[in-house]
Amino acid sequence: MTSHCERVETSTELCLRLMSARALCRVAALRLLPLPPRKEVQRAKFHHWDHEHHKEKEEEVQPGPRVEGYTVQYNPAAYQVRQGVAASKGADQEEELPPLTLAPPFRQQSNPYSVCTSRRLSSAKNTLLDLAFSRGGDSGKETAAPLSPAEDLSPSFNPRAFQKCRPEYGAVSHDLSQRPPTIPTEEAFLLLHKVKVLKGSLGPAEVAHFLSELGRLAPEQLPLARADTRFSMLLRYGVESLRRFSAAQLLEALRAFVLLGLPATHGVLGLYEAELVWRAGEMEPQQLLLAADLWRCLGRPVPQYLERLYGCAATWAWARLGPAELVQLIYLMGEGRHCPASLLLPLELQLLRHLDQLTAEEVGAVSLGLFKSQSGLSEGTVRRLVDRAREVVQEMSDYALVNVLKLLRFGHLDHLGLLGSLGEEIPRRAPRMGIQGLMHVALGCSALHYRDDRVLEAIADCLPSLAPQCRSKDAGKLLWAFGTLGFPPSQAPRLFPSLTQALRQREAEFKRFPEHLLTGLLGLAFAGLFPADLLTLALSPDFVSLAASSRQLELKKDLFTLDGSVGLELPGWTGPRVSRALAQEVTQQLWQFALQDVCRKPEVLEAEQLLQELLGGEGFVRKHMILPHTRSIDLEVRLDSAGHPLPLRSEPGQPSTILGGVSAPQQSWEGGHIGVTITEDLLAQLTNIKPVAVKPPAEPPHSPTLHRIPEREQEGAFLSGVDLTEGLMDTLRRPAGKPQSPKQPPPCSTSNGVLQLAVQVSNRNQYCYRTQQLLGLHALKRRQLALAGYRVVELPPWEWFPLLRRSRAEKLDYLRAKIFG
Repeated sequence: MTSHCERVETSTELCLRLMSARALCRVAALRLLPLPPRKEVQRAKFHHWDHEHHKEKEEEVQPGPRVEGYTVQYNPAAYQVRQGVAASKGADQEEELPPLTLAPPFRQQSNPYSVCTSRRLSSAKNTLLDLAFSRGGDSGKETAAPLSPAEDLSPSFNPRAFQKCRPEYGAVSHDLSQRPPTIPTEEAFLLLHKVKVLKGSLGPAEVAHFLSELGRLAPEQLPLARADTRFSMLLRYGVESLRRFSAAQLLEALRAFVLLGLPATHGVLGLYEAELVWRAGEMEPQQLLLAADLWRCLGRPVPQYLERLYGCAATWAWARLGPAELVQLIYLMGEGRHCPASLLLPLELQLLRHLDQLTAEEVGAVSLGLFKSQSGLSEGTVRRLVDRAREVVQEMSDYALVNVLKLLRFGHLDHLGLLGSLGEEIPRRAPRMGIQGLMHVALGCSALHYRDDRVLEAIADCLPSLAPQCRSKDAGKLLWAFGTLGFPPSQAPRLFPSLTQALRQREAEFKRFPEHLLTGLLGLAFAGLFPADLLTLALSPDFVSLAASSRQLELKKDLFTLDGSVGLELPGWTGPRVSRALAQEVTQQLWQFALQDVCRKPEVLEAEQLLQELLGGEGFVRKHMILPHTRSIDLEVRLDSAGHPLPLRSEPGQPSTILGGVSAPQQSWEGGHIGVTITEDLLAQLTNIKPVAVKPPAEPPHSPTLHRIPEREQEGAFLSGVDLTEGLMDTLRRPAGKPQSPKQPPPCSTSNGVLQLAVQVSNRNQYCYRTQQLLGLHALKRRQLALAGYRVVELPPWEWFPLLRRSRAEKLDYLRAKIFG
């Protein structure tokens, strides 16, 4: 009996050795053959070596759906997958996928193997298999592009460079630049042969090991392995025993999927995500972070898993975790574009705790993560983070420095230490930074209203040679940045023409991104440049319809600003213009916003009331948008040729609609007195003489309604409510007909001698940081007000705001000097 068993065992062993030897011989023979074209390889789907010697009796099966490049047939009695979900498609046909959608399954034409198992699945697993293999993935979710080793190796653009700063990152992240030693192709396909032989007896350990070994194939051989039907069998056996995987085995399989280059839309990944979501509460912090990083490497968005990760992170014992775990978590939050409110306080505390230990690249990674996740950390914490960036700025890569600027831009945070260092760093770095890095530096400076000519000139010197590489986004935002900061075209003669030409070369992109064209044209308009061909395109009915249909008010406002600028600055323009309906719609929207915001500001209300008091009442000051397309209000005042105030008649609540013309000036009212009209009652109060009852004279037909000056708590006020101001006393003492104004009318007078004044109450946000250089839109408005026939009278913040705390007499003296001086 014993000898018989030994003979059987020896015979079986000999058969297996013969089969292996025959398979190796066939592999050697195949390697001697010339390689067919790539398409032929895809058609062949790698014919299996042992088909002749291991042909089994095929069971009756129905065709199943595709799993990324191959088809698995299965027994419906075992898996109970829903019918009618597979779409027939040839195996040699490449399916074209729309963006952000998942590939529908299709059927392979020939498949000599079938996956069958005697093991019955539970109803829960049946549901999971249904979801994975009948849909091919989770439809409707946004997919992220998988990371490539090329990105990780790039010295100037390396989002994951911080993971090389400490050895601790090896436990919480996957290094894309390092691949395990490769294995021969023969060994890989022998593993696939074992999968077919072992079938359902494969356990979690074997599945994870086989996947890891297959991931060691050379990258050019991976498509053949993924297309093999036995690889599909391996995936299915893994899904079947998924609940028996340990956490370490799940992570091993996930890392293997990264090495194998499994597509983000692969249905199997959804099952692994569901399992990891269910297991998250049992996993260590390092395991949770590693799994999230592996999903990032696969390019698959996993919002449910990230929510579980954030929930677990709120309960972590942070005292036992180091800087690597903190930085990795913030990086993952940035890639997931979300920072839960429950984590803000723990993150802030840990960031302050480890701040002095962070390296330059870690500071850049934290800044980018906070920027992308739009986390609302306190200003003090962000400022301390930027303080740390300032300390290590010379060690930072260009990418990390740009990330810190993005964080400053997001928080509108002025950090003079770091901004001042840009004047030394950018001229040194600019020649190697590349177009996108330069764009972000310029955009950051313009967003912070920070102008440093050393920075701008260094960028301007590099851009003309890089302009052909610009996307429409880069060209548009660079033009916007230089125009906003008031960089004159004469200072860099090649800058604006090269970027304008880059916009022309990217015209095809405007159909998808119309905002980039408008952004660039507005930047050019700020600089006083108006390219006719691009303006014709931007104001054409088709483009206006495209931009208006995006449901973004900003695009409508940009169109309106551009159109109004063309009307004023190009009087001979014969090209298209926006419709009157669109102009009126945006005007009303801007006016409603102004009524709720700018018109209620204390400095504006104070100036309006004091001007009314100085000039004779509400009818002499009109608060409205003289140029609505410039998106701001003015206090309009008019003086006659003798310098006397003129009343303005307008319908209340209606903004002005000047789009290239000047509205007709109002006629002077009789007398043209400045200040308060002298009446008998007023003289009686001043001289203590009882007035004589006489019939009041008839009011002139064009005389404005006189308004009583409101009471104010200032010295010299009478009980009747009339203030005895210096202006009133000057009026009483001045001989009749002698105006208190210059004899010569200012140069902005109209043809009939009427002087139109636009009184502007400006604020510091309209200027470059700590300078008196107006920003682009406000400089454009000044220029166009002059074209419209107005003289601008500015109440700058460094003069007007301190006066708000002074007496009314001082404020009236200041306004009198501004209007009549």
